[in-house]
Amino acid sequence: MTITKDRVGGLIFLAVSIAYGYSATSIPMYPGDELEPFTARTLPYVLAVLGGAISLFIVLLSSDGETLNDMPSLNLKLAAGLLLLMVAYGLTLEWLGFFLATSLFLIAGYWVLGERRKSMLFWASFPFAGGFWLILTQLLDIYLAPGELMQWLGGI
Repeated sequence: MTITKDRVGGLIFLAVSIAYGYSATSIPMYPGDELEPFTARTLPYVLAVLGGAISLFIVLLSSDGETLNDMPSLNLKLAAGLLLLMVAYGLTLEWLGFFLATSLFLIAGYWVLGERRKSMLFWASFPFAGGFWLILTQLLDIYLAPGELMQWLGGI
């Protein structure tokens, strides 16, 4: 069995599934939930088992195709840029609010990925962030804080 990119991906997915299943054991149980058929731990356990099964299928049933030595080099500069954007998004979310932080994150992410047309950057970020905000707040009734900036500007 040679190590291929499919098998490496399957092994990484298996490690993530095992870590997710292990972390699901730390979810607190409410008193009386011991006999309930569905608790806060049920879905994470199911997802961890399904993820582990799928990753094992990938590892065991993948063909001996492209080996690790045949793979092209990775664009680490692009990956590092996207990771830095994710960190910046997490740091600015509380201050800018969901809509503005998400829109700016998407614009910067598309820019890093190579899109330079301003109209495409606008139409691929603001409507998506607005639609997602609408679904979360209006349909799912999830409160998203407007952000410190909006409160400083008078609660717009």
